Amino acid sequence: MTGEHVRRDPHLGTVVHVVAKRQSRPNRPADDCPFCIGGLEAPEPYLTLAFKNRWPALGDENCEVILYSPDHNSQLSLLGQDAVRAVIDLWAQRTDALFASPDVEFVLVFENRGASVGATIDHPHGQIYAFDHLPERQKALFDAQWAPEPDPGGRLIARHGEWQAWVQSAPVHPVSLVIAPIERRSNISSLTPTSRDDLARILIDVLNRCDKMFGAHMPYMMWINQAPKSSPLEWMHIEIVSPWRDTGVARYIAAAEVATGEYFNPVDPDELALRLNSLDQ
Repeated sequence: MTGEHVRRDPHLGTVVHVVAKRQSRPNRPADDCPFCIGGLEAPEPYLTLAFKNRWPALGDENCEVILYSPDHNSQLSLLGQDAVRAVIDLWAQRTDALFASPDVEFVLVFENRGASVGATIDHPHGQIYAFDHLPERQKALFDAQWAPEPDPGGRLIARHGEWQAWVQSAPVHPVSLVIAPIERRSNISSLTPTSRDDLARILIDVLNRCDKMFGAHMPYMMWINQAPKSSPLEWMHIEIVSPWRDTGVARYIAAAEVATGEYFNPVDPDELALRLNSLDQ
């Protein structure tokens, strides 16, 4: 890790990126959306689009915004299979481009949807951060030789071709889902055309189930854990988490949890799986 803005707690080893300049970024503009066609970031027509983030949390070259659609009122889950496949192709293209830089070790593709998880603009979009190191959480996952659960049982909620999705057994968040390929794949750009089609289908399925369960657009954080450059054989997987324990009701991480790193979840993951499995797609 480089740069004076990166600090590490001397006792716990926690890494903190001090990004004070992001205080000036736009916050959910009420009128002109910079991501709509003709806006600041998208002056020309597009289907999907990637560009540098004007308020990067990392180095200027290493943070990008990914626009899923020119339709301001859409969502990833509502775009249709071909359009979601186009987003996956763009994720793969940008992952390859960023990995080509000699100082990039790990590429994180992620999305925040909804104001309650920090999304500052409503237009359907995600982001990509390229790190010069493997972050601690991913390091812990891969050091533990992460692989899909061999039998999630009743917590399995969807299977589409080469992919399956299930509810995590020991979740920190009320909604905590994993989507993973059945056979080992290292990163998004290593996926075959068929695998990308299957991924588009299962993403649409899982996200629509979540929205249907709550009867509203569930705020969520989604990210892809993919292999770092120095360890290319890791098993990629996607995590989707939400703070909602009921419609419009967030479960907040409280003092005892922040203080100890041990969590108290009011939602039974087996009951959550039953609810999601009851929703036909």
